Amino acid sequence: MLTLERVSAGYGDTRVLNNVSFEVRRGEAVALLGRNGMGKTTTLRAIMGLNRAQSGHIFFKGQDISRLPPFAIARLGIGYAPEGRQLFAPLSVVQNLQIPFVNKQGNRSQWHARLERIYGLFPVLRERGHQAAGSLSGGEQQMVAIARTLIGGDDLIVLDEPTEGLAPTVVATIVGALEKLKAEGVTVLLVEQNTHTAFAIADRAYILEKGQIAAEGTTAALRQDGELLQRLLGVGVADDLLLAAPVQRSS
Repeated sequence: MLTLERVSAGYGDTRVLNNVSFEVRRGEAVALLGRNGMGKTTTLRAIMGLNRAQSGHIFFKGQDISRLPPFAIARLGIGYAPEGRQLFAPLSVVQNLQIPFVNKQGNRSQWHARLERIYGLFPVLRERGHQAAGSLSGGEQQMVAIARTLIGGDDLIVLDEPTEGLAPTVVATIVGALEKLKAEGVTVLLVEQNTHTAFAIADRAYILEKGQIAAEGTTAALRQDGELLQRLLGVGVADDLLLAAPVQRSS
């Protein structure tokens, strides 16, 4: 569904990514891991056209999107939840969801069905529907940010740090929602600092080191390579994965 071929990108004259290549197959969840400053967010922004690739190519469902503007990329069927959520704080939850729906979905008759789907994943949002997004808790705001990627019927959702700073119960809700989406055939690409959570969600992972892909594999295989995880992600990561209890899914 998504392929990066030797993509380099950065900010101004500063290059952050160097010849990054990877793929995300239809219906799977892929995690992009790495220490801070290794290029994870830059990769997502390059995919979305927010920091256009300086070289290389990005393909979505076979179409080269490397030179398309962000709005055109979004309308092709990619939903993006950026780090920090970036909701329209004064607008209600429902209004935040209406904006991407109207911009992406030609068939307005699907609105209520799409909204019910969101409420099925995140029941608390039904109660908060007419509340200003800026007045929600951090966890509720993150649910809205993820819901915003889904409301337009996107085939691929791209999530930047979806569980950062959230309480364990909220993390469990988000993990459970992403697993339901995978079961429905939604494809997921996520950046996640919490390796344990990333491994609970993802089928495969790529690890970035200094703007390049340093390792890749199934999460099951990577989990067993303690030396690699500690070298690329930090001391103690492998132990945390081996000792941590499984993420408790919400019912």
